[in-house]
Amino acid sequence: MAPLPYVRVVFLVGFSVFLTLVLGFGLPAALNFLARCVGYPEASVTECVVVVYSLFVLYVAMPRLPRGTVKIEGKAVFITGCDSGFGHALAKHLHSKGFTVFAGCLLKDKGGEGAKELEEVHSERLKVVQLDVCSDEEVQQAAEFVKTSLGDAGDGGLWALVNNAGVSTFGEVEFTSMETYRQVSEVNLYGTIRVTKALLPLIRRSKGRVVNLASMYGRMSNGLRSAYCVSKYGVEAFSDCLRYEMKQWDVKVSLVEPGNFVAATGILTRDIVAATAEKMWREAPPAVREDYGKGHFEQHMALMRSYCGGGQRDAAPVLEDIADAVTSRRPFTRYNPMEPHWWIRMQVMTHLPAALSDRLYF
Repeated sequence: MAPLPYVRVVFLVGFSVFLTLVLGFGLPAALNFLARCVGYPEASVTECVVVVYSLFVLYVAMPRLPRGTVKIEGKAVFITGCDSGFGHALAKHLHSKGFTVFAGCLLKDKGGEGAKELEEVHSERLKVVQLDVCSDEEVQQAAEFVKTSLGDAGDGGLWALVNNAGVSTFGEVEFTSMETYRQVSEVNLYGTIRVTKALLPLIRRSKGRVVNLASMYGRMSNGLRSAYCVSKYGVEAFSDCLRYEMKQWDVKVSLVEPGNFVAATGILTRDIVAATAEKMWREAPPAVREDYGKGHFEQHMALMRSYCGGGQRDAAPVLEDIADAVTSRRPFTRYNPMEPHWWIRMQVMTHLPAALSDRLYF
């Protein structure tokens, strides 16, 4: 990693000193004020530190408290994007737990390897379904297949829907075509909405839940990722609105926001970066190519290549969070399976003023 610029180093040190002073002097005063309000004597600085550290341990270090588990027997789950990645692994994982799984695969009718592998399980509880989330016709056909297959089982409905299907891309705004923006949102956002609308009546009847795969980039943005961020921010907004509406039906809606799992999913490879880069440069307007220059463009493409094979290599944290959202009686609204430094960055960028977070990260 390149050394931080001098100005950023100075800023980080200054911010750390400021935060230390605030915690050292402001926190005891604030806690003492609260103590006086409820009739307790003033606390010492040591006691204040102990309280804050205890809260930190409760929030971060402790394992999840049991929140009850639903009865799995007889329950069915529909998962999109099961050709590979999280969806493929999740279909096997939930099937092993005892769920009936409808695995939506884009390439089933084309003999895709992922769909074939799932079909080779040869289980009545694992049904592979042809599904292009961008196709109204295929989504409706899948919904009808689920209705026919379930019949009167599962309390007359479908227990859970996991909207996992998604695509990723990269590129600066002026190098990203409108067609790319449309394609990415058509899968990530409108595909999620389309499938949810088709299956929601079944979910409502079983008082089940909807689990949507968003991303840390649905909560914070980054350079070179505008098309992806736009789509995932949309998934976050849609999920929040749906959660408000479904509360009256006792349907739970959860968001899973994975961090960097490029290595675990293979969603970004050097070949993909090379092909995408060649297409972007070729299709960019001449004025954009001239103003940015080939050197600038190649530098950013080298940065994207460096991400290939990076991040967490085990998808287990994501699978466990999705499984918790499906099986827990009281699932969380948001799950954040990500490395600590990404979690910290997300908190900084979503809670601190943009002037501060921009200085720290951009």
